[in-house]
Amino acid sequence: MLPLTLLHLFLGLSASLLGAFASDHQEETVKGFFGRNGTSQSTHTNNWAVLVCTSRYWFNYRHMSNALSMYRTVKRLGIPDSNIILMLADDASCNARNKFPGSVYANPGRHLDLYGENVEVDYRGYEVTVENLIRVLTGRVEPSVPRSKRLLTDEHSNIFVYMAGHGGNEFLKFQDNEEISAFDIADAFEQMYQKKRYNEIFFMVDTCQANSLYSKLYSPNILATGSSQVGENSYSHSSDKDLGVAVIDAYTHYVLELMEGINKTSQSTMQDLFSSIDPNKINSHPGVRSDLFRRPLDKTLITDFFGGVSQIEVVDEEEGVEEEAGLAGGNGEDSVSSTATAQARSFVIPGRRASRSKRHTEPISSTSTTTEANEIWGWVGSSTRTWGAVALFGGLVGWVRMRS
Repeated sequence: MLPLTLLHLFLGLSASLLGAFASDHQEETVKGFFGRNGTSQSTHTNNWAVLVCTSRYWFNYRHMSNALSMYRTVKRLGIPDSNIILMLADDASCNARNKFPGSVYANPGRHLDLYGENVEVDYRGYEVTVENLIRVLTGRVEPSVPRSKRLLTDEHSNIFVYMAGHGGNEFLKFQDNEEISAFDIADAFEQMYQKKRYNEIFFMVDTCQANSLYSKLYSPNILATGSSQVGENSYSHSSDKDLGVAVIDAYTHYVLELMEGINKTSQSTMQDLFSSIDPNKINSHPGVRSDLFRRPLDKTLITDFFGGVSQIEVVDEEEGVEEEAGLAGGNGEDSVSSTATAQARSFVIPGRRASRSKRHTEPISSTSTTTEANEIWGWVGSSTRTWGAVALFGGLVGWVRMRS
């Protein structure tokens, strides 16, 4: 009798151990699938863009066009308005000298209206200042500033920072009134790093002597590029005779020319982007600084910064419940519904809290990935329950044998 009882106990214990091993193994498999912690792949879970036109006045029409062109591109590739901070004087579309009121174009043929009806300007006119830019980047804003005007990033955020205007050696002018220096930019990025406000930053500048603006950077995980070397000017690309002004700068024009062929699933890399710019066409020598960046440029996708394709971060179920419940912000039906929704999931998507803060929210473009996640987690759960049932059954049989 005793050997048979011990056999049943051994079978029950073995089933329990195998169940625990299978559960841990499958959990690690799923985390590895979504984590993708390879050195050449980004580990970010959300994308943001800070687009700044530092000029004002009609004759700087092209700088506003530069910023709006980048705005259109990042929105087309999946970054929602809730994750874009747009700063521009906004004085060209309705300027008295604008022959096409309410419109801004980036080409002489006027094929595409960049302004249209779907542009959200977060900081306009005299709000475009050095102080406001630094406050946005570092998160040190006044309590009265609405969430729609804040950069709500975290340590999993990839941020694209674009600036266009008039500049010189290690400075960029803001509306002919003040300047931001290369030291200011470097210190702002360092504050962001210390406060865990980014995963990676891509810093792009289109101005005269642009490369000098990233010369003082010293924080990790920053990739930077500029339109011209120290001592060089950056030039406009084309003019519109009806408007009487240049409509876009050459460097930005050729960047956008490549970007028009990029979609959300493109495998084009940052090296492809940098190699596409011909110094003979833009009449200056663009630069790239990658010594602070940890990934090879030929393995870094353009959509890691310009797109809104985000990965999923697998977290503990209790943490997911707490985060989703916190979004409800109350004790009513919304709170109950939010908690129930969180309990039904085994993962959350970072960055959604921020995307709910603005007027226009858009779904994250990972529908197929979410479906796969549900299937995988459902399989893991059913497998774990099966092994647990076997273990319980073996233990009960052994206990009955001992009692008899």
